[in-house]
Amino acid sequence: MHAGMRTGKEYLSSLQDGRTVLLDGERVDDVTTHPAFAPVATVIAELYDIAADPSQGMQYVAPETGETANRVFGIPRSAADLAARRAAIQRWASHTHGWVGRSPDHVGAFLAGFAARPELFDTDDRAFGENVTAYHQRLLREDLFVSYAIIPPQVSRAATASGWGEDFLQAGVVDQTDEGIVLRGSQMLATGAAVADEVLITCIKPLGPDDEDFAISVVLPVNAEGLKLYCRRPYAPAATSAFDYPLTSRYDEPDALVVLDDVVVPWERVFANRNLSVVRDQFFGTPAHALGNWQAQVRFATKLNFIAGIARRVTQVNGTDKIPAVADKLGELASVVAGVQSGVDAAELTATLDPSGVMVPGKQALYGAMGLQPETYPRVIGILRDLVGGGVLQLPASVRDLTSELTSPDVRHYIQSPGVESTERVKLFKLAWDVIGSEFAGRHQQYEMFYAGAPFVVRGVYAFRNFGYDAAVADVESFLSGYTVETPDQEA
Repeated sequence: MHAGMRTGKEYLSSLQDGRTVLLDGERVDDVTTHPAFAPVATVIAELYDIAADPSQGMQYVAPETGETANRVFGIPRSAADLAARRAAIQRWASHTHGWVGRSPDHVGAFLAGFAARPELFDTDDRAFGENVTAYHQRLLREDLFVSYAIIPPQVSRAATASGWGEDFLQAGVVDQTDEGIVLRGSQMLATGAAVADEVLITCIKPLGPDDEDFAISVVLPVNAEGLKLYCRRPYAPAATSAFDYPLTSRYDEPDALVVLDDVVVPWERVFANRNLSVVRDQFFGTPAHALGNWQAQVRFATKLNFIAGIARRVTQVNGTDKIPAVADKLGELASVVAGVQSGVDAAELTATLDPSGVMVPGKQALYGAMGLQPETYPRVIGILRDLVGGGVLQLPASVRDLTSELTSPDVRHYIQSPGVESTERVKLFKLAWDVIGSEFAGRHQQYEMFYAGAPFVVRGVYAFRNFGYDAAVADVESFLSGYTVETPDQEA
């Protein structure tokens, strides 16, 4: 392993830093040993060990630092860069089969996008762009895992923070000193923050003209004084075994509400301070949104392929794959998954250099695939439900039924398939249940449907604005201009 690359052991050690993670009314002493967080932290450690192994092809010499770094954090400036970056993202996604949605390469891609156009962050009084550049270089050097909290708490969707009638429910600036700015309030939804190094706190939701106090963009260490994480109910501790809950027991990412109790943010960690235009433009005036969501689609396609593999194997084990109706379902599933994969491929093939010299994935294909994600995932899950039928309900209560002298003979005799012994059949259908029916599965359905925000925003803003309707309308108008009321009928 390269001496300059972070290892899994180093990552896990860094999490023992006194952070305030709150769960079930108590503070978690150590996320690396707590049953709610240790499994996914172990998976992230495995990702770091993969990247630290030169044979895995995830390393390159970053031009920004002149040092070896992880390709997933790089700024792609050519088609070759983009392809290499995708291969690195794919390597990590393949290890988790797409089930870790906020692995370090996700927010890392947004930060790379910020750093591609640092001048956007500069103001008349401060060169915040220098902070953005310096932080990206630190990301490259230290292989940081950065989470983010970029959505206001759901207090009222009828108004923005300035209209909520109570100060600083949403994270905002309450004071400014020579040392930095002071933040108070909350922000969601910090997936993975409990096992991350740092958290980016900003707002992707449009802010109103009276919301200047909430127009911030900062990065904080998770153990910052006054920063607290309130985590949702974890599913991993309730998983009776890896055999019974193979996904829950490995990939349950903690989602958290970030609460800031007058947290002091040093100036060097500030990207935007009470600046509505910068907070708005940081995502769409830079390549950040496209780079971050292309990573997300690579991961999503990997996950869908994994689910498709489960569906296909179920039909083989059940011996139903020769039935025309089942083949039709498998063909429908193949079409849906291939459509997402094609969107990822097309975004790479139609990538263009933006004005800052960044090779940006083609936005028509990227946002087109994203626009269908809220429908794609439930459809894939629905097909898998149809194919497994009652097979996921008639399963042993736990792996103990396969090992107990009392229950094993009957279970192994009656729960089997031709050519597939009992243990393998039960293992497959337990996996299918963890995809469609467990609490982990329910969380993932909600998560994928709202991955990039509300569906009407993903379609009505991102997909709509990036389709290229002007050219399509111009084609229609050109055709319409080719004939008039006076044009004689064509003879047969």
